[in-house]
Amino acid sequence: MSLPESLLDEFDKFIECENGKNRSQFIKEAVILYIKEHKKKNIRELMKKGYQEMGSINLEIAECGMDCDLKELAKYEAELAESDILDGSGGEKRRYILC
Repeated sequence: MSLPESLLDEFDKFIECENGKNRSQFIKEAVILYIKEHKKKNIRELMKKGYQEMGSINLEIAECGMDCDLKELAKYEAELAESDILDGSGGEKRRYILC
């Protein structure tokens, strides 16, 4: 690997402050760190893409569930409006206004 002399001098001064590491050790650690960070970045991007792709599917599932819940609620409220007794045993019929 070749570097301009001024950059190499600055690099050597910086390495002196790093617990007596030599150039090879420092470069090795820097490359390992770079690769790890690059992999993390790629994983984050893949996760972001996956969440975006699943957004419409999750919304559709939630809306379907909500639709089922609303139908069950309407059915329950209709039964309440017809009778005091909810077990279907044919109790006295009364009319209620549900708010």
